[in-house]
Amino acid sequence: MSDEKKYKDFNSFYKYYLTEHGDARNRSLHFLGTALFFVCLIGGFVTGKWWLFLLMPLVGYGFAWVGHFFVEKNKPATFTYPLFSLVSDFVMFWHILTGQIDTKLRDAKKEINQ
Repeated sequence: MSDEKKYKDFNSFYKYYLTEHGDARNRSLHFLGTALFFVCLIGGFVTGKWWLFLLMPLVGYGFAWVGHFFVEKNKPATFTYPLFSLVSDFVMFWHILTGQIDTKLRDAKKEINQ
């Protein structure tokens, strides 16, 4: 992709984002990292251990980037679309958690390939 940002709205970006997460192993790594992000967030508030907040970006991005660099072998969207990418990760987490991910991914692939 060129340096110019192609996606102006979240809905079109999220469809692209899903297609960049076609491998279930990559999605699993994202899910694990996001789950650990929430564990650190809640744990930090509950226990008062501030250092847990410092772990949040490490676990959130760490697992995701491993999935992109070693599993999917593509560039994380975070580098070009940091806010859309962050929100998309939480939406994808929800879609995995609620069992909607396969349908969402299939629909995104259909629309992108039209």
